[in-house]
This record gives sequence, C-alpha cells and structure tokens, in this order.
Amino acid sequence: MTPSRKPTRPGAKKVVSQKPSTKASRPKPSSQTKQKAKPKAKPESKPQAKPKAKSGPTSGKTQGASKGLHSRNLHGQGYDFEALMDTTPELKPFVRPNPYGNLSIDFADPKAVKLLNLALLRLHYGLSYWDIPEGFLCPPIPGRVDYLHYLADLLAESTPASKGMAKRKLSNVTKVPRGERVVALDIGTGANGIYPLLGHQVYGWRFVASDIDPVSLTNVERIIASNPQLAGKLSLRKQSDAKQIFTGIITAEDRFDLTLCNPPFHASLAEASRGSERKLKNLAANKRAKGHEVVKSKEKLNFGGQKAELWCEGGEQAFLGQMIRESRDFGSQCLWFTSLVSKKENLKPCYRLLEQVGAKRVETLEMAQGNKLTRVLAWTFLTPEQHRLWGQYRV
Repeated sequence: MTPSRKPTRPGAKKVVSQKPSTKASRPKPSSQTKQKAKPKAKPESKPQAKPKAKSGPTSGKTQGASKGLHSRNLHGQGYDFEALMDTTPELKPFVRPNPYGNLSIDFADPKAVKLLNLALLRLHYGLSYWDIPEGFLCPPIPGRVDYLHYLADLLAESTPASKGMAKRKLSNVTKVPRGERVVALDIGTGANGIYPLLGHQVYGWRFVASDIDPVSLTNVERIIASNPQLAGKLSLRKQSDAKQIFTGIITAEDRFDLTLCNPPFHASLAEASRGSERKLKNLAANKRAKGHEVVKSKEKLNFGGQKAELWCEGGEQAFLGQMIRESRDFGSQCLWFTSLVSKKENLKPCYRLLEQVGAKRVETLEMAQGNKLTRVLAWTFLTPEQHRLWGQYRV
C-alpha cells in the first residue's frame, strides 16, 4: 500500500494510510508529501510561505488568526477580545493594544492566559466555571479543540481504507458523529480536563478521563460539579500504577470510539525546565521584536505544568512505546487509538512498533497552527469491515 499524498485540508496533512505489516510501505511522513509537490515548483512554494503569514497581526479587535486551524475551529480568525471581556470582565485589566493596534494579552503572564481560557470557555463553549491550581498546565484552547475536530473527521469516514487502497474521504466529510453514543477515553487529562470539556460541549460525546495525580482529578471533578450540563457525561478514573497507561483503566465492559492523549514529552525535570526557559526567552524576544516592554517576572510560566504533565522516564518516545504495546491488549475494545506526537523523530520508532504489534492501519495527521506543527498518530487493530460495523451499530 502506498501512502496517501493528498492533504486533508490546508494546514493539516493526512500523511499516512497503510497496513503496517507491509514493510515496504512504512511511511516517511512529511518528506513524501513534499516530494509529490516537487514537479510543480510554484504550488510548492506557496504553502511554505503560509506559516509566516499566520504569525502576523490581524486587523480589527482580534489577534492570533491562524488559517492553519481546522475549518470547524471557532478560533481561526483569532480572538474577539471585546466579546471576551464582556463575558469575563476580570480579563479586561490584562488586555491592551499591541504596537499594531490590535487587542491582545501578555501570553507570558499566567493569570492573563488563565483568564483568557475561562473567557473562551464561557463565550464559545457554554461553560460557566473553569480553573486550575497554581503551577499546573494551562492549555491553548485553539490547538486542543483542533485535535478533537480532526478526530471527529476520523470517525466520520464513510469507508475505511482497505488493503491495497490509500483513498479516504476525510476531505469530503459532511457528517461527523455527535451525541452520547460516541465514547472517548482521555489519557492523562491533567488538572485542566480540557479534552473532555471541549469534546462534550462541541460534539456531545461522553468521556472517561484518567490521570495518576489525585489533585488533578479532584480539580476536574470540581469543574464538572460547577457546570450542571456536564453531570453524568464525564467520568474520572485514577491510574494507580504510574508504569501503566491503559491497563487498570480500561475494563472488560468498556468500548471506546477513541482514545486520545497529550503525552509528557520530556525525559526529566531538568529537560523540562530547560524547555520552559527556552519558551520564556522566545516569548521575550518576540515581545521585543514587536515593540513590547519586557519585564522580568518571578511568576511561573503559564505552560509550566507538573511532573506527570511534562515529563516521564524515557520521555515521549518511551511513553508512546508503552502506549502502543498496551493498546494491543485492548485492540478489540477501541476503534481508534490516538496520541499527539511533539517530536517528529519519534514517529519512525512508533511505525516500527505498530508493525510489530499487528496494527491493521496507521494514520498520521500534521496540524499546522501558525509556525507550529503538531502531529497526531492514530492506529487501529480492527479491519475495514469491523470499522463499518462499528460505525453502523456504534456500541
């Protein structure tokens, strides 16, 4: 089977569709897509220029527009700060014009970012309360909801790819599964619980959310209790063994349409700290370039996070490897296993391992968000016929 070269839509490339057991078809995700574009020099040069344009300011009272976001993403044209301040007056002191005349906040200020998230969840997703304890990971909502939109497209495929075929219909998806018949498992939900919250509010899906940290689960429980519409829609499970991912969480009675995960991507606390320092320096440099004053702050960075959120022994590659090995034991209970992959070099080891464990199909999505590329790795142990039956009867 040859990998697909046709992108799903601007900003997200459907890079791989394969049967992993065929060694010759093991994917080289981004390079094959680019090679296909080489015969036409002009079309290839245009996509390369787009990411730079996305990072520039937008007109009016919004900022941060990114054409790379999913077509259903409400944040593709940036933030309407006037509306956000009307919804959440507490945000107002943190909003000010940038040198281009657009309203914005200081994204290095954890209080400002947390209030922005609350305002977004109130204005666009119907939640009245959301908060996280100090020092926990504060997720960027546009990117998090993008993951969910592409997973919805994955569920909506009318005919899964079969052996010898690389054609898919994701680019023509018109009807995505909605409602409580769709059940998803969020691995490592964190204190923010953002995927279950967005997934239910956008698509009406039911969620099981797991984490090894009791403080995180207690906070998500508080968020659920403070938003009556979430009652009975989100359930929480504690992982008691830090070395396990699905084992101890998925029971014999469970059936999941999706599993999703934002894995810890550092191998140690020191590595995570260096990563945070780099982000601080990059933010400061970006502010100086735009004419902002840079003030030194002793406050923790808004993307700080706790141990379970940012690092684990062996880093992202080890975590993904453990996830793939365990997924084999639950292959008949889950339609799609998925995870974000932050480091491109971790994809090839995953492809090799997925072939070894007998995955029937592997998909890799590249989601462009400004200058940042986020990868989603998805795999299934079910045949095309089993996919059709699952979609038809949706257990």
